[in-house]
Amino acid sequence: MHEIDPAFTALPLRALADAALTRARELGAAHADFRLERIRSQTLRLHDANLQTALDADDLGLSVRVVKDGTWGFAAGVDLTADGAAKVAEQAVRVAEVARPVNREPIELAPEPVHGERTWVSAYEVDPFTVATADKVALLEEWSRRLLADGRVDHADAALLQVRENKFYADLAGTVTTQQRVRLHSVLEAVAVAGGRFDTMRTLAPPVGRGYEWLTGRPGSGAWDWDGELARLPELLAEKLAAPSVEPGRYDVVIDPSNLWLTIHESIGHATELDRALGYEAAYAGTSFATPDKLGELRYGSPVMNVTGDRTAEHGLATIGYDDEGVRTQEFPIVTEGVFTGYQLDRRIARLTGQERSNGCAFADSASSMPLQRMANVSLKPAPDGPSTEELIAGVERGLYIVGDKSWSIDMQRYNFQFTGQRFHLIENGRLAGQVRDVAYQATTTDFWNSMEAVGGPQTYVLGGAFNCGKGQPGQIAPVSHGCPSALFRGVNILNAVKEAGQ
Repeated sequence: MHEIDPAFTALPLRALADAALTRARELGAAHADFRLERIRSQTLRLHDANLQTALDADDLGLSVRVVKDGTWGFAAGVDLTADGAAKVAEQAVRVAEVARPVNREPIELAPEPVHGERTWVSAYEVDPFTVATADKVALLEEWSRRLLADGRVDHADAALLQVRENKFYADLAGTVTTQQRVRLHSVLEAVAVAGGRFDTMRTLAPPVGRGYEWLTGRPGSGAWDWDGELARLPELLAEKLAAPSVEPGRYDVVIDPSNLWLTIHESIGHATELDRALGYEAAYAGTSFATPDKLGELRYGSPVMNVTGDRTAEHGLATIGYDDEGVRTQEFPIVTEGVFTGYQLDRRIARLTGQERSNGCAFADSASSMPLQRMANVSLKPAPDGPSTEELIAGVERGLYIVGDKSWSIDMQRYNFQFTGQRFHLIENGRLAGQVRDVAYQATTTDFWNSMEAVGGPQTYVLGGAFNCGKGQPGQIAPVSHGCPSALFRGVNILNAVKEAGQ
């Protein structure tokens, strides 16, 4: 395990927490928690091997959240002195006092064992912030030039996003956590222009809770096969550009993890956030069809569908030791053999609905934000002895193999949706038969997941995800991963996106 950044641990973490929590208790708070966070990020962007953006950001601050007279209070600040922390606590209590007359629902939190003092660091080898920026830029330049050297590529864009997140948490009950996690996302996109139209093809490497070894290590030992993927991109792009437009209709589809993760995110991950299902989250992308009366009853998908929420998955973007309410994180069921069996919870929603305990899904994207119930790493389990992707394709007479994510749309109940992708390979008699264009697949959430006939084995499983899942008002973003195997779906409605747009 890596040492937590000494520049962070050198801050007066305990003294600031003691000052804030003591003042909150003196002012009558029944609950109080303190967070001090430092979030360092770096973004590098290149176009045609030329550096366009080099942005470094360092966000540092503290916050106090209280419950007084059954009402939330929250305040944040940047004065890292004992007096400054005490003043933030006073402001949080004052917010609760002002809000109390309009609060119609007393705030109670589900119990959580006191964990004492804990330290947690995510799984990575090389902190990307220990690597010289010039070396990172040089690597992206080299990869971009490799693409541009192929005559089938007209432009190349490259990006590298890196985050190191440090959090210190303490509450009146006695839980104290100091945590550090690192995440990284690199993507290259090739652009081709020919015959009056253009198209793109980008790498499939997912964002990860790993370090710089993801870019430079040996494939299979903590790194993506960048050389192999970059070598294939020009040919795939040229084939896509010349591909015929798809004929709409019903197709059997094999969906690669590089596409299916996003469908999981939108149609399962957001739909099973309990605050959304109860209507507490509605302003940002709506509520959910998966209401509590359906728990244990709804046939969400076919019997091969097993989905878990997991805040402990190695290298997951939502993975952490303890959440922003001092809850020890865990894995929990969401869909079991196709039946809807569980929600994602924070302490308030857990208590409100009679749950014994939160499953550790509270997260704030900075010290200036109040924790929200946020998504765990929501993942579809592979079949222990399941087929390979090639074997799934072999079972299809007429269909499509869908790879890579692109655009998507889903309604305010997380029920009616359509998704596109990076590329679509026609399947004829169990074999790939070239690409087609302009594909979108359309379904309702339950129809889609009930059409899933088979899931691949562990050898097809990939942990995908995103840095920027949005929720809340004011909006917050959160990183989250979604693992899944390749999967076979029967009779999915395929649209021709160009014709649907009236072109």
